[in-house]
Amino acid sequence: MIKTLGLEYFKIRRKKIWMMIMLFLGVEMLWAFISINRSIASNPDQAIWESVIHTTASMNGLFIPILSAIIVSRICDMEHKGSTWKMLVTTNVGRGQIYSAKYICANSLLFYSILAQTLLMVMFGLIKGFPGAPPFELLIQFIGGTLLTTLAVTALQQWISLAIKNQAFALCLGMLGGFIGMTIGLFPAAVRHIFIWSYYMDLSPVTFLYDEHSSSYITQTVGSGLVVAALIMTVIFYVAGRIHITLKEI
Repeated sequence: MIKTLGLEYFKIRRKKIWMMIMLFLGVEMLWAFISINRSIASNPDQAIWESVIHTTASMNGLFIPILSAIIVSRICDMEHKGSTWKMLVTTNVGRGQIYSAKYICANSLLFYSILAQTLLMVMFGLIKGFPGAPPFELLIQFIGGTLLTTLAVTALQQWISLAIKNQAFALCLGMLGGFIGMTIGLFPAAVRHIFIWSYYMDLSPVTFLYDEHSSSYITQTVGSGLVVAALIMTVIFYVAGRIHITLKEI
């Protein structure tokens, strides 16, 4: 398995995936920081750590589904373009093992981007002089919720990317997911929880509370039911995709 995973990293060395990650991360965080600066300018009370966590989580609903679609597509399209599946099955490496290696490879790249994102959030808060030390407990919860949602999203994306040769379908799914993740706050909770892309916001440790006279950022306890639902979707998408690709005629 280690050799198979190493081969996946070797095959993407010239795919410029790191450049795309940096580009998406730079645009997302710049957008988030500009938004926070504008909020602070109109309401200085919002110069708190919770503001940057909530804003970044809401931005992730738009950017990470698209970034995930691009990364997974770049990792998987080489098997379609090079018609390498037939060569791979002649070796001792099974398709299920290759499927797992691609999944780990894609999620490791996205995990690094989540960690870099968190580091940028801490740097921004320190530069802006947010009160108190960085809330590491909230940041760890943010990382965990973002990663768990991403695991489910990449499982679905990889299934589509390997099942359908034309990668336009997988990329369209990523853009659809980004649109849903961006507008999911307009949906009632019963409908919102059906879509995995909504969990970037639902699993965030910070939410934004509106009332008649004011609005404020507050911490929230993420329900275990949402975590279990995200885990179930991850397992379903991954297992169904792996079985489908393993049994698929090539």
